[in-house]
Amino acid sequence: MPGSEVVLSGRDKAALDTACARSGAKGGQAVAVAGDVGKAEDAEALCRQTLEAFGRADILVNNAGITRGQSGDADERGGVGFRCSTPISRAPFLCIKAFTRPMMKQRYGRIVNVSSVVGLLGNPGQANYVASKAGVIGLTKAVAKELASRHITVNAVAPGFIETAMTAGLDPKVREALQAQIPLGRLGSPDDVAHAVAFLCSEEAGYVTGRYCRSTAG
Repeated sequence: MPGSEVVLSGRDKAALDTACARSGAKGGQAVAVAGDVGKAEDAEALCRQTLEAFGRADILVNNAGITRGQSGDADERGGVGFRCSTPISRAPFLCIKAFTRPMMKQRYGRIVNVSSVVGLLGNPGQANYVASKAGVIGLTKAVAKELASRHITVNAVAPGFIETAMTAGLDPKVREALQAQIPLGRLGSPDDVAHAVAFLCSEEAGYVTGRYCRSTAG
């Protein structure tokens, strides 16, 4: 959103600095905080540095994701695959825990968790990823009920297949089959997801909580 004060976090400091520069070029103000939000201490540090930079925390968007451990069948995935997917659901929980403290004092907040359409529909060969993304939706519904009395809304966006680095390596035949399942006939773009997130963070969405927005899919 133009003019927003934003704190970006991730493990790739160079990528964060690039994103901050792009935000500044569009009239925003962005601060980079390198860290792994799948760790409690890093989630707490992210919240602390957000408050130090801007004095308050109005919006939290949990959109961290990984691609490890997404191949193989369920019976081949014994421990390691599921451990690899754990940060997908742990990071939103840890960030929510950290950021709801200042939000409750403000009696205002917007939290948006990024899940996935596969968390609703399932997908072969991705049992760990699907379980984690389904868990994000359950977390969203539970926390929404806990925080509603403090004027904090909690929602989720469940994108379908989006044109990102995670889908860039898709086999052309797989891509064609996926697009055939999508009513609009194309994969989504990061901007499509961003617009949905921006709406849920807006004042216009002040009466929406505990819901998920599913992007176009079969």
